[in-house]
Amino acid sequence: MDIQKIYLETTMFSFYHEERTKQGYISLKEDTRKVFDLIKTGKYEAYTSTVTTDEIIKETNLEKRGKMASLITEFGVKILVESVEAKRLAELYLREKVVPESEPIDAAHIAITTANGIDFIVSLNFEHIVRPWTIERVRRINLQHGYKPIGIYKPAEVLVL
Repeated sequence: MDIQKIYLETTMFSFYHEERTKQGYISLKEDTRKVFDLIKTGKYEAYTSTVTTDEIIKETNLEKRGKMASLITEFGVKILVESVEAKRLAELYLREKVVPESEPIDAAHIAITTANGIDFIVSLNFEHIVRPWTIERVRRINLQHGYKPIGIYKPAEVLVL
């Protein structure tokens, strides 16, 4: 069986070192760390993109920025460049209201996953990415335009795949 390819959206790097102590945040952090552990064991081949690294660079907390960036190296996450194809697909997702027009970065993460044939994206962005509205529209648009459907999951879902 082939190793599945996963795309880690920016929130995955952020939540790895989450410091908030409410129960919901603790469980999200634990699940996020378990996904990274699965990457380390070789269950998944992990990817992210220059869109993610650009977001990490914009983090104003220098300590947090350093910790987020170090995960890319520590876990051997491959960095994809946003291609012309991915940019066009992101624009289509925005036109089709997959995500709000005010969130082009979220559209870019999904488009990069799709354009590169990645099996699924893992995110903690429940407002724009990991939600039924987005999942259904991405599936429909991908099929209409000759792309394979992708999985869009939160970390807890990846742990049971």
